[in-house]
Parts: sequence; structure tokens; C-alpha cells
Amino acid sequence: MNEEEKYIAIRLDQYVSNELKEQSRSFGGKLITKGMVSVNGKPQTKLSYKVKQADKVVINYDPLNADLKEEIDLPILYEDDDCVVIAKPTGILSHSKGSFNPEGTVASWLSSRVKDIPGDRAGIVHRLDRGTSGVMICAKTNDAQKWLQKQFSSRKVKKTYIAVIYGQLKEDEAVIDMPIERNPKKPQTFRVGINGKSALTGYKVLTKNDKYSLVELTPTTGRTHQLRVHLSNLGHPIVGDLFYDGKPADRLYLHAKSLELTLLNKKREVFESKLPVAFNNIVK
Repeated sequence: MNEEEKYIAIRLDQYVSNELKEQSRSFGGKLITKGMVSVNGKPQTKLSYKVKQADKVVINYDPLNADLKEEIDLPILYEDDDCVVIAKPTGILSHSKGSFNPEGTVASWLSSRVKDIPGDRAGIVHRLDRGTSGVMICAKTNDAQKWLQKQFSSRKVKKTYIAVIYGQLKEDEAVIDMPIERNPKKPQTFRVGINGKSALTGYKVLTKNDKYSLVELTPTTGRTHQLRVHLSNLGHPIVGDLFYDGKPADRLYLHAKSLELTLLNKKREVFESKLPVAFNNIVK
């Protein structure tokens, strides 16, 4: 074997992900298995193919035109012609944040159900953070999206969350009234500040032990990261919330338990998502 035939010390899927920079190795593997990567003029579908220095690798991939979203399956709690209510698992994004993202999201899952709403966030009426699990309602038509969004903006939707927090709150039941603004030092986060928008969160302690408390949260407003910011500001961040002073955990311990609102058929409904067992286990 001469010098040009020596192997580069990476597999083809790793080579592809390196070439595409921020994309994952699994995404590189998806391109390969779809026949979108050729080596020396021929499609190479073997992920473990060892790339030689003399190989000419061509990746036939255009992020602006490619339809390579990861396929995901989401639990459905309710569905009719106008909307679908899901139990969003932790770790799933509500929608992508602008740039191309091959990761499956609620929005990409919803796209096959949407009828007449334009845009890559079609049908997304409200959002849950990636780490937050629980009830989320999505629209399937333009009329339904407007109807549901109006209820959220006019505060006619009743939202109930469950969280596990560090320590014990001074009062077992109270309302947190603290304005929230974007944090200029870390623009991806928010903080309590006098220049912020009004934010109200009711809470009730359900149970507690020496280290943690299980609390029910009922926000009146819907500011970004509201529950996380409020609890952190009180000195009791949510378990697993690394953005707001929490410590590493197996997940963000925040769950959207129920959602009460009026559907397009004018019926007032309450949708509920079962609390993950881990929430109660940690506060035993």
C-alpha cells in the first residue's frame, strides 16, 4: 500500500459530519444511507467506510432544499379537524430557531397535518422549552391558529405546571409578581428587572423533603422562561435547569400538567398529561 492509499483515521459518517461542521454524526449517516454521498464518483452507503487520502468524496446536500428532518412520533392526547393536543416529551424542540436544523421538532411532526398555514412554524400556537414535557396544543388550520393564539394573548388559557425545585419556599402558597426582561449579559436568557414586562406566577407546594419541593405552578402571563426565572430569583431553581442556577440532572424537572381553553367548536376543555414518575420519586 503506497502513501496515497493510507486510510484517514475516521469513518465516512464522521468525515461527512466534519465537512458539514455543526451537523451531527447521525445526520451525516443519514445522508450516506440515502445515497447522497459519493466516493470516487459512486454512491457509498456504508457508514463505516474508511476514507483514504486519495478518495474524492462529494456530499450532494443543499440545506436550503433538502427535506431531511428526523422523523419523530409524538403522543396524541386529542385531535379533531382544527387542532391536535400532544404530550410533548422532554428533549424535543417546539420548532427550529431559524437556521437549518435536521432535528425533528413538534413543528416538523405537525407539518403533515397542517392545511392552510404558511411558514416553518405553522400550527405552533404556543411553545414549551426543549427540556419541558407535557401538554401542548397545535393548530391544523389558519382559523384555528388565530382562534387559539387570541386566547393565549388575552390570558383566557389556564395553564398548570409541576416542577421539582431545590430547597423549600418560605410560604407554601403565594403569587410571584416580578417583571422579566432579557439579560443583556447573556441574551439567550432572561432575568427579573425593573424594565421588564409584568409576569405573574401562582404557586402551591404539594410535597417536600429535606432537599427538594414538588410545586404546582399557575402562570397568569406567558413570558419566555417565566417559571424558571421566577423560581431561580427566589433562590429555588428548578432541578436540572442549567440556564438558571440549577445543577445537572437527567432532565429539566418541569412538566406542563394541564391546559384549559376553548376549542373552535366553542367547547371549554381541559387536557392533561400524566406526571412523569421521576417527579414524585425525587421528593419521596
